Amino acid sequence: MQATQLANPLATVAQLSSSGSQLDGIPPDLEDSIRFAGARLTQAAGILLRLPQEIIAQAIIIFTRFWVGPEGGSLTEYGAEIVSAGSLYLMAKLSAYPRPPRAILNVYAYLNSFPSTFIDPEKLKINDPESYYLSEGSYHAQRSLLQKTEAQILRVLGFQTHVSLPYALCINYLQTLDVFHQPCASELAKRAFAHLNTALLSPQLLYLTHQPPCLATAAIYLSAREVGVKLPDNEWWEVFDTDREELGFLVAAMVSMEGFAMGEKARWRKMKVPMTVEDVRAELERREILNGSE
Repeated sequence: MQATQLANPLATVAQLSSSGSQLDGIPPDLEDSIRFAGARLTQAAGILLRLPQEIIAQAIIIFTRFWVGPEGGSLTEYGAEIVSAGSLYLMAKLSAYPRPPRAILNVYAYLNSFPSTFIDPEKLKINDPESYYLSEGSYHAQRSLLQKTEAQILRVLGFQTHVSLPYALCINYLQTLDVFHQPCASELAKRAFAHLNTALLSPQLLYLTHQPPCLATAAIYLSAREVGVKLPDNEWWEVFDTDREELGFLVAAMVSMEGFAMGEKARWRKMKVPMTVEDVRAELERREILNGSE
């Protein structure tokens, strides 16, 4: 599909049915966990690199696109951590906020130093992540891998790096709905943006299956219910190119994210999500041993 300035190329049914990772024997639940952890890692790294949320969101979407479909990248060949770094490096480079390889790699080395995949946000900036030490040998090896991964991302995506986001649409829709005169309007906007950010991490790949107008509409609908802001009684969402069925699916998916995130945190509380090829192989071997002992 050709993307326009307000639309994204969406994943096809065939692409959603299988991935390069699953064809190589990666269980779907493990793939979901790694994609979720990789998206969270991209978010954390972007924050530490002081990148705007727009660039971080674009990087997460590029990271997610990389793994989709039979022609997508496989976790048996590419580590999620370096693909996350490559996606952030690429999208920052294409923006007004480029970051040098050393800054990118220092931040990822810093994040990798934590014992858990699920890092408490309050602990992220205890030390300056950009000053985290990487030896010259490690830096040059990682820089070469980062640049190779960036090239591989571009190849897999067919050099299609366009990403349209729903944030500006969300504000425009709120203005159109004339809700800013209501007492909780500011809280409504904050919650809508929070839902849009959380949707970036969805295992249902919401940003790859739905266009920005639908995502913005669903975030507004859900947030209005949560904070008690009254919206028009008619089917206002149809004005924003969203039908009732799509709205219902997206709202349900956004609501389910809290439970999914809590489940992932509990599941991996005693170990880190495998973010390198070597760690994925070790996890597959661990599962084989456990299955064999049952």
